[in-house]
Order: sequence, then C-alpha cells, then structure tokens
Amino acid sequence: MTGPHGFAYERLGDHAVAITHRGRAAATLRGGRAGKFLVEVESGDAQLVMARWTGAYKLGNERAAKDHPRNRRRNPSRG
Repeated sequence: MTGPHGFAYERLGDHAVAITHRGRAAATLRGGRAGKFLVEVESGDAQLVMARWTGAYKLGNERAAKDHPRNRRRNPSRG
C-alpha cells in the first residue's frame, strides 16, 4: 500500500495555511493550528502530515471493518 500523495499547502497572507488535495481545497488552518501544522509538516513526511490534518488518513483497518457484524447488510428476506 502506498502512502498518501497529491497534497499541497500554501501559506496565506493572514497567517493561515490552505491545504489542497489534487487541486481541490481540503482544509484551511488559521492561528495557532496553522503554526503547529507548519512545524509538523516541515519536520516530517509532508504528505502524511497533510493527510492526517485533513482527515484523509486511512488507518488500515477498513478491510476488517467491513466484515464486522455491525457493518454487514441485513438480509431483508430474513425476519
């Protein structure tokens, strides 16, 4: 499985950061959150950090979750 890709960020003039994914707006961070993001993105894997901050981060348990009894479709023919 490959890591996240297609993310980019841009510093805005009003001390904010705009994060895009494949050219579309994914998040805008302002104030203290923007500062924390910039520190983290410059010290680690930028693509992974942006995926996590935008909520587009897959945890790897999606395949197992579809088989969980709570997520299975119920058969309407069974009462």
